[in-house]
Amino acid sequence: MTHELSGYAVGPLLYCPANAHGSIADALKNEHYPKPFSLAFCLEDTVRSDAVAQAEQMLSHTLERICAARAEADFYLPLIFIRVRSPQQLRRLAQVFRPYASILTGFILPKFFVENCEDYLRAIEDVRRQGLDYYYMPIFESPSMIDLHTRYAHLHQVKSALESVSDRVLNIRVGGNDLSHAFGLRRRVSNTIYDVKPVADLLVDIVTTFATQYVVSGPVWEYYNGPGWDTGLRRELELDLMSGFVGKTVIHPNQIPVVNEMLQVSPEDCADARAILGWDGTDGHLVSASASATRMNEYNTHFRWADRIAHLARYYGVRPQ
Repeated sequence: MTHELSGYAVGPLLYCPANAHGSIADALKNEHYPKPFSLAFCLEDTVRSDAVAQAEQMLSHTLERICAARAEADFYLPLIFIRVRSPQQLRRLAQVFRPYASILTGFILPKFFVENCEDYLRAIEDVRRQGLDYYYMPIFESPSMIDLHTRYAHLHQVKSALESVSDRVLNIRVGGNDLSHAFGLRRRVSNTIYDVKPVADLLVDIVTTFATQYVVSGPVWEYYNGPGWDTGLRRELELDLMSGFVGKTVIHPNQIPVVNEMLQVSPEDCADARAILGWDGTDGHLVSASASATRMNEYNTHFRWADRIAHLARYYGVRPQ
């Protein structure tokens, strides 16, 4: 993996236990999943500790099959990530999976916070010295973030530490379910994560800390079937976007098209974003009416918004009128 990517490209990230779904190579080859999407093979929470070695072997076989299929036919290949359990496993698997580097985008770093941040950063540098150029996605889900006495200081401490590898941080992820678990809470299909107030406060703090520099992806929505699951997902995605999150962890292919639909931009937003980004300022004005003549566009206060809209339109398109 050497090409440059944007954090906006990750979109819906489909999680798959590394020791399950042995047919996934065929599913990718035959393009059974809605697209676009990204794919994460999990070696952490979804795998028992006594089954990790077997899961690693199964994952190696899966990656080998995907590589072989890719050599024989052209098909949609998602960005592929591996969620590791520790910095030590990261170092080892980066080397073990070197033969599959052409299809492997990078690694996901769970429970990323002050207690393991430096260890992960050293592992990233070690992998880079091995000549392997991967992207990384830290997940902020550690219960140690909950303490209000230290939360802000620790969030900024971690952000400062990430500066040394910021060019390899594809986006920041959050663990809504892990944080809910710390409080013994779980949202119903009729709720969003923003109704779980202690967790919502944590998520907002993460966005406030990181979203000016990184793309921050939204938490998983665990419903994929039954009454109201898609309505609930759309509602939460709308609130995600308004809160500064872009993208979503998903756990079933049913969720992929819903996420992609919600990541599309409206024609009005697209027109205004283009106007703002194309502003030349030659007339001396930095404010004007929107394309629809319903709101104000001001270059100095809407440029970052316009850039975000342009990225979303590039990857996910514009909604039909």
